[in-house]
Amino acid sequence: MPYSPSSQHDGGDKPVIWTVSVSRLSDLFRDITLEYDHLAAIEPLHLGFEEAARTLRERLATERCDVVIAAGSNAAYLKGRISVPVVVAKASGFDVMQALARARRVSPRIGVITYQEPLRELGGFAAIFGLEIAQRTYATKEDARAAIKELQTAGIEVIVGAGLIADLAEEAGLSSVFLYSAASIRQAFDDALEMARLTRLEANRGRQVRGDDSRRARRGLHDLRGDSQAMERLRQTVVLYARSPATVLIQGETGSGKELVAQAIHREGVRRAANRPFVAVNCGAIAESLLESELFGHEEGAFTGARRGGHAGLFEAANGGTLFLDEIGEMPLGLQTRLLRVLEEREVMRVGGTRPVPIEVRVISATHCDLEARVREGRFRADLFYRLAVLRLALPPLRARRDDIAPLAEWSLKHALAAVDAKPHPNLHAELQACAPLLESYDWPGNVRELRNLMERLALFMAGEPLQALGPAFLLSIAPELGRNAQAPAIALPAVGAPQEKVAEVLARFGGQRDAAARFLGISRTTLWRRLKAGE
Repeated sequence: MPYSPSSQHDGGDKPVIWTVSVSRLSDLFRDITLEYDHLAAIEPLHLGFEEAARTLRERLATERCDVVIAAGSNAAYLKGRISVPVVVAKASGFDVMQALARARRVSPRIGVITYQEPLRELGGFAAIFGLEIAQRTYATKEDARAAIKELQTAGIEVIVGAGLIADLAEEAGLSSVFLYSAASIRQAFDDALEMARLTRLEANRGRQVRGDDSRRARRGLHDLRGDSQAMERLRQTVVLYARSPATVLIQGETGSGKELVAQAIHREGVRRAANRPFVAVNCGAIAESLLESELFGHEEGAFTGARRGGHAGLFEAANGGTLFLDEIGEMPLGLQTRLLRVLEEREVMRVGGTRPVPIEVRVISATHCDLEARVREGRFRADLFYRLAVLRLALPPLRARRDDIAPLAEWSLKHALAAVDAKPHPNLHAELQACAPLLESYDWPGNVRELRNLMERLALFMAGEPLQALGPAFLLSIAPELGRNAQAPAIALPAVGAPQEKVAEVLARFGGQRDAAARFLGISRTTLWRRLKAGE
């Protein structure tokens, strides 16, 4: 049903929709946007695949978007990689008929290329109208090129497909017919507006039911930063696991972001759980006697010091949402038995109570230790382990994704500088790139948390010495631990007053800005000019 102004969400602000396309579909999006701009704030993004996913994640960290509209392979790629709903613009049966009619006017030898799934009804259509139609499917751009080449070799003269296919067909010297019509794109906009309305209603309902922001997940998929293959796989797994209510066991070293991942799974949940409670407890930081009361609650008079009127535990507080049990390996055996019963019976009994309280809670647990080894040693119940680990997720340590270290350092340093009201150097990126070998050679036993803490320390020194160049020598003076890593290859640092590299190379890196190059080398502009003249 077409979307009307009266069906908009209750808030005064418009839904925010981003359209994503890299092909001639952009023109169709642009034309249809004019019909809908009074109903929504619509922004076109001319991006595709990996670049689109990366850009959207970065923008979603600071901007609001309710729905993304994309088509074909681009939409399929984005669906598992961003934290907002993706509406897929689909060609209708009428679109296919129209496209084939236009193709028939060019040539009776027609090729149809679709993303992943063939159009099964085409066989009957071709037989009725006496057309020779060859079908192919593709998953990647390379697949599409290969399919076009194969059809061209077979004598096909015109290709029907989405924007990417039409562009590649013309690139190969064939005629093309674009598959989508204005009507199918309007349907995608109607679907996007309706999805935005439902999402906003759910969000408003969540705010009315729960005004306590202390039990909300504040982090999401966009906070899992890094462009390495390991992080891309992690984000895809988070989106996949979010579709299921099953328990998740997250294993990872200290500082690798276990709670951040748990929050992302919660926020991506099947019920869009961002407005449902997310409650976290560190099982190793609370004494056994107190942990039992914290988790399961207690009735009045259950023990000396029990709260008057009793106290609801964290399972009850997380009802309808997620309970995150950090350092689950430290939970005492006695409490493991109670936890297993709660998970199996889906009800909790308060300490000193006689009436079970039904609960609906998703449990995500995390550990830095080898739980399976603890099971073998008798320190962790095997039945509880398998109950907690229906889905498992191992987080990569920072040293296993060294390409992410320098970008993460730059992002953390910029935030740390902003927190102390200091402006970053104009050439901060180039300066950190010069420090990248030093940062990447360190093993980071504290992982991302250690890197973030180091950048906060560095920001304080940079704020105190705004004219000091950020080079390897300065970084090492602030963080001598970077040079003490036994696994790191030796890094030759310059002697005082000696150039680390050719002056001309430094100047080129800073785009010819002599002030920046001189500051980086720790010399004056005059000395810089003299060394350039001498060919150093």
